[in-house]
Amino acid sequence: MTTETAVTLPGGEMLTWSDQRADAGNRPLAALVARLVPPGADVLLAGPVDPAVLDALGGARVTALLRGYPDAAALAGRVDRVVAAGATCLPADEAYDVVIAAAGLDTVESVEGPRLGWDGVLARLAAAVRPGGVLLLRLDNPLGVHRLVASCGWYVGRDDAEWTLGGVLDQSRPANLDQLRLRLDAVGLRVAGSYAGYPRPESTTALLATDELARRTTSGLFEAVLQESCTHGYTGRFVLADPARLAVDALFAGRAGDLAPSWLAVAHRPPAFGPEPAMSAAGLPTATPTADDGRLPVLLWGGGSDTRIVEVVDGPHGWHWHRPGPVAAAATPAPYASREIAHLDPAAPDGPVPDGRLLHNLLLDGCLRRDTALLRRLLRGYADWLTHQAAADPLTGAVALAGVDNLVVAGDRFAVLDPSWRVDDPLPVDVVLARALWRFATELLTGGYAHPWTSTLDAIGLTVVLGGVAGRDFDRAVVDAALDVEAALDVDAAVRRIREAEHRDSRGADRRGGPEAGLRTVTSTDLPPGRHSYQQLRDAWLRQRDENTRLAAALSWTEDLLASREKALRRAEAKLDLLSGTVSYQLARLAVTPARIARRGARAVKRRARAAITRKDGNRE
Repeated sequence: MTTETAVTLPGGEMLTWSDQRADAGNRPLAALVARLVPPGADVLLAGPVDPAVLDALGGARVTALLRGYPDAAALAGRVDRVVAAGATCLPADEAYDVVIAAAGLDTVESVEGPRLGWDGVLARLAAAVRPGGVLLLRLDNPLGVHRLVASCGWYVGRDDAEWTLGGVLDQSRPANLDQLRLRLDAVGLRVAGSYAGYPRPESTTALLATDELARRTTSGLFEAVLQESCTHGYTGRFVLADPARLAVDALFAGRAGDLAPSWLAVAHRPPAFGPEPAMSAAGLPTATPTADDGRLPVLLWGGGSDTRIVEVVDGPHGWHWHRPGPVAAAATPAPYASREIAHLDPAAPDGPVPDGRLLHNLLLDGCLRRDTALLRRLLRGYADWLTHQAAADPLTGAVALAGVDNLVVAGDRFAVLDPSWRVDDPLPVDVVLARALWRFATELLTGGYAHPWTSTLDAIGLTVVLGGVAGRDFDRAVVDAALDVEAALDVDAAVRRIREAEHRDSRGADRRGGPEAGLRTVTSTDLPPGRHSYQQLRDAWLRQRDENTRLAAALSWTEDLLASREKALRRAEAKLDLLSGTVSYQLARLAVTPARIARRGARAVKRRARAAITRKDGNRE
């Protein structure tokens, strides 16, 4: 089948326009679609979608509605039918079990035909949902984290992709979840659940249930997911402030759902006639096709350095992990690593999700409040827990790789949150502890966080101090071994540190070596890796200014000391010159000169006598 015959052109297509973006993706949505859509269901894809969503619809009958002809041509052959047009060209007599608008409604309306507006497009798609069917709709948040940390205003865009802009002043579209629910109710759809999408609207790596976000504000799982998602989601981007810090603070305030960059609503249409159907545990009608009878997941997460998708579902005994998809193939070995030191466990994560607060944030809170008692209790508890896990042998498994950002604390109990990655060879307890403390010390210094210790410490020095708080006396060999492990696990960061040190120091060529060399040069004046935050850049500039001020003061003190010593030396020389011209000085020299000559002669006689005795003793032997 050729592309021209596979794409239907009813009119209204945009012949040279494409809505696909290179950095777009929504793999968690693919996992949710795989759960909700069984084989044989009729599915309408309205607008562009992640290719992973298409893979999740392998057994369904799929119709794609795309306004851009290049996007429609790219899907020809992958779905059952492709229509290149706007929402006005969608046949009125067609109905579907599931309608997916994964990119929102702006990408569904074409400029080459009648304009329906946001409400008009919603009404048209809602009419295409048959009784008992489901609509998955994304809505971008005009007051999300991505807007709050953006370096440029959303209203100044001049690119082709920004010819339609949505803001809170645009009353034609909803601006929050409550308004979205009202719009869906108006077209006969009922919201069964909603998710907060992080870290950016066009690139979603985590979907978190909004009701659980508002209820579980101290969940270590949510803390870790928001931290990881917003950290890696903005790598290499210039932002005003750290989005990860803002997202975690919003979680503690119960506003992580309100500040989400986007929302995903799961809505269903009740039957047209007859009594209200029974509701499944997922919150959908029993007639709605679902992958299983479980509830809608609490969390869908496509995080980490691999391509996995993991879910968290709420069961009779609380939250537990669920992996819906296959495990990705092993990554290529790091270029500087002599061997693979860790692997991804195909069976993990599994079992119940441990409760508690994230150790990383508890330590950070203790540093900011200078609560040394809390820091001592947490760090010593962490060190004792590692020792107990090791018993008489070195640490193995996930415990050996779990840092403070992957550990939860509930009272005096510690637990690994995500045990997916496991070490291949056992590691000593002190090396594991030193690596975790070095990573935390690096974040403290480069992030500009206040802490109870002196500001002149570098990352290694602060690691030794934290080890002392934990009751461990680290020597240089332990810290070196910890940095070797860190360099092998995160070689990209290590090499980046080397380049930063070479750029900062003209003698950087002397520092070259293995990737661990870049980790030993981290100081408080360095920038945090990954994100480029203007706020953190300013903080780093202030730290560098303070350091330069301190160095200038030390240099000035040294110069004053040298000047005072030089003045004293000159005064002594002047006195000597003055005394050397007096009669008493000349007489003293005349009196001392014979004594000096006699002493020199005595020394010469003594040397000759000692040499003669030595030769005589040698001849006797």
